[in-house]
Amino acid sequence: QVQLVESGGGLVQAGGSLRLSCAASGRTFTFYTMGWFRQAPGAEREFVAAISWSGGSTYYVDSVKGRFTISRDNAKNTVYLQMNSLKPEDTAVYYCAVPEARATTARSMGVNPVAYWGQGTQVTVSS
Repeated sequence: QVQLVESGGGLVQAGGSLRLSCAASGRTFTFYTMGWFRQAPGAEREFVAAISWSGGSTYYVDSVKGRFTISRDNAKNTVYLQMNSLKPEDTAVYYCAVPEARATTARSMGVNPVAYWGQGTQVTVSS
């Protein structure tokens, strides 16, 4: 059974940092892009960042560029999201995801179907 388990969320003041982790188990997603999404209260889930299997290609939503960094460790089947200079508008539940298609690129992760979602981890940024 495939599981994506996120961790690292919490409460932080504006300007602070958090590092999210997402560990996959049940299978190895060889050659798959992986990504992060978030959902704020009363809002739709939105794409945040994605990374190719090799790590050589990354893609971010404009609102987090220069502040968030996505990375992965394929030996550990884990993807990370380093979040710096956090703002109150970053408050949301953050989910990691694996797309249905192995051919999904980092750039297309936000618009292609997702096969697996994690359970989410809450990030709250106070002003």
